Amino acid sequence: MTDFPEPPAMVMPSQPQPQSQAQPQAQSQSQSQPRSSSEPRPTAGPPASPGPPSEAGPVIGQATESPAEPEPEPEPFAGTPLRLLVLWCPDWPVVAACADARLPPETPAAVLAANRVLACSTAARADGVRRGARKRDAQSRCPDLVVLPADEARDARLFEPVASAVEELVVSVEIVRPGVIAIPVARSAGYFGGEESLAEQLVDVVAARAGVECQVGVADGLFAATLAARRGLLIPPGDTPAFLAPLPAGELIDPADRREERERLVDLLRRLGLRTLGDFAELAAADVASRFGVDAILAHRLARGMEERPPALRRTPVDSSVTQEFDPPVERVDAAAFAARALAERLYADLVERGLACTRLGIVACTEHGEELTRLWRCAEPLTSAGIADRVRWQLDGWLRRTGSRGGDGDPDGETLGTRTAPRDTVEEDGPTAGLVMLRLEPAELVGAGRLQLDLFSAGDRAGTAADRAGRALVRVQGLLGPDSVLTPVLGGGRGPREQVRLVPWGDELTPGLDPNQPWPGRLPAPSPSLLPDPPTPVRLLDAAGGSVGVTGRYVLTAPPNRLIVGTDPALEVLAWAGPWPVEERWWTTAFADVSMPASLGRPEAAARRVARLQVITAAGRGDTGSGAYLLARERGGWFIEGRY
Repeated sequence: MTDFPEPPAMVMPSQPQPQSQAQPQAQSQSQSQPRSSSEPRPTAGPPASPGPPSEAGPVIGQATESPAEPEPEPEPFAGTPLRLLVLWCPDWPVVAACADARLPPETPAAVLAANRVLACSTAARADGVRRGARKRDAQSRCPDLVVLPADEARDARLFEPVASAVEELVVSVEIVRPGVIAIPVARSAGYFGGEESLAEQLVDVVAARAGVECQVGVADGLFAATLAARRGLLIPPGDTPAFLAPLPAGELIDPADRREERERLVDLLRRLGLRTLGDFAELAAADVASRFGVDAILAHRLARGMEERPPALRRTPVDSSVTQEFDPPVERVDAAAFAARALAERLYADLVERGLACTRLGIVACTEHGEELTRLWRCAEPLTSAGIADRVRWQLDGWLRRTGSRGGDGDPDGETLGTRTAPRDTVEEDGPTAGLVMLRLEPAELVGAGRLQLDLFSAGDRAGTAADRAGRALVRVQGLLGPDSVLTPVLGGGRGPREQVRLVPWGDELTPGLDPNQPWPGRLPAPSPSLLPDPPTPVRLLDAAGGSVGVTGRYVLTAPPNRLIVGTDPALEVLAWAGPWPVEERWWTTAFADVSMPASLGRPEAAARRVARLQVITAAGRGDTGSGAYLLARERGGWFIEGRY
């Protein structure tokens, strides 16, 4: 055996590509499809009974001490998702935009955000317009295309009539986002004679009261129920994994929240041959955690038919709600929104002090005439201060500007409330008749604040100016110590962890050093080491007999690692190791880089390099300071610590 010879580059043995062994599961044959709202059907309504029973948990604002009230739905702590009915309004951003602009439904229209199509109408889709297309490409395919701007406040305001229509039949209505409503289905289905009957009546009442077409789906868990709603399916209990198995992996990407990290994961799964959710679900959870990032763990749970994260709910403190009373009553939307932002910041600050974060938010408002308006918002991620304020503002905008999705006869500018003086017990038909005298925010579901990861300048930001203050302070430091005294890391391409990060002076353009869109064969999988010593620290890696561990010309270890010696410290026992991963870079050059030379002293980064990387986990050393995981690099006959996890 030779120890990692340096001269000419050797031909590396080909590595087989991973192949998926998963077989898609057969889709359940017992899935039923509710009729679409466009099909003729007899008028359906709820049976003549006192009213539907309560759903999971009490309605916000309702007393909970009464012994006659039904018990709340049990939370699925054992990993079983809650069975949900999802009502989905297709292409809601463009439907709301057309209604707001008073355009007929058959108009070819598209809503754009960042010069790309966010949603398009059926007529535009028939001409070849697709979500994600650039504006110029969409207009070239459909010359008559009407381009409308994205506006979340508008979408939420015009979705309020849909939520009110659904609330006429069932309780515990939760708005996931404008266009999507989730309803715990267990007791409502029994009251209306089954899930299919409930689904048909919801489609009918939304079409009759809001003039909007919708689709309904039922499944175990929000993710599966949303996919079922897009297909108009009712998935039998327990058949959710079989329903998800044959679906493409691209379903993991939420069209309303196209996260770059999730898109990269789906692209990687396709290249690995895992093209369906069933293929991805058959991977062991431990393998997914060790090979991919945190987002892949959450996506893997969805593919298995589970909730995105295990339930770890906290009991809601009795004093967790915040209330604001108005005297005189608030009658303008802008004044109500201003008060709502201050109230949202109070709630967020209180929860942060308790180490909690809100995932389901209840909004309660009372008018001078005694009308009470309530709504529950569900969120996939814990709400920040800005997220709470946005949802409260959207909801108040929808209540106070109640015009309906087909337009209305209210104030055209939506600035003030109606002038009717007769008080009413319900407010589903029109907006409130008087100004608001009370606004209350009630967290309906709490999780540990550790699930909310904020950036350095956002934590504790109450007025939205922390980033500006930090920026001015950093510029002052640069004026005192020089431009290179404040650096910003920029992630880019590369194989090793060091070359993937480029430090850019504060205020300069954040351009990566290497193109991150290139494939970079031999790149280390995530996660990357958190500490990178400069220069790399020389170490000794020994086998059980005390001999040095080397790497052969075929990139194989000469012996299993047993001990790691860092400087003069006592030897650390190696508990586990992985690798080696070989890399040959710029083999066509003649000069080889000297890894012992610090980069700050001008180490030639463009020189040829032949390196094998190894990951090791060591036991605790003296004072527990040596335990941890290391990334080692074998280069020029020696081992170096390239990074520490």
